[in-house]
Amino acid sequence: MKTNHLKLTCMACLASAIVIFSMSSCAVKSHFQNSTVVPAAQGTVQVKLDNNKNYVIQIEISNLSPSTRLSPPFNAYVVWLVANDNSAKNLGQLNSSDDFMAKNLNAKFETVSSVKPAKIVITAENNPSVQYPSFSTVILTTDYLNIKQ
Repeated sequence: MKTNHLKLTCMACLASAIVIFSMSSCAVKSHFQNSTVVPAAQGTVQVKLDNNKNYVIQIEISNLSPSTRLSPPFNAYVVWLVANDNSAKNLGQLNSSDDFMAKNLNAKFETVSSVKPAKIVITAENNPSVQYPSFSTVILTTDYLNIKQ
């Protein structure tokens, strides 16, 4: 009887440890706020600190219509890192997949930055190489970021 109780206790402790470990190793995702420009668009940002003390930024967006279908139309979506001092850095162009067989218009983006992001902003731009964001064409933005250390 004691052996069965001991086995059950050990199994319960082991199961609890696995659950706690798996939850702590999961990356923390921040959600984009709803957009008035592209209301159906939804997405998440995941920011992790890597071994070199750089920030790995991963973005996943769904229901993002092509920028050329906005009113007025634009040539590209651009991802911006906004630092704590409110400076903005162009991280690159975000392309949505509008494949013939795609059910939703999805986009994925990944990059590494040495600058700690305070926010991630996506804007619609005519030139994807622009140096400063057109904050009047903000598509998606985060309120704040959870960073996995």
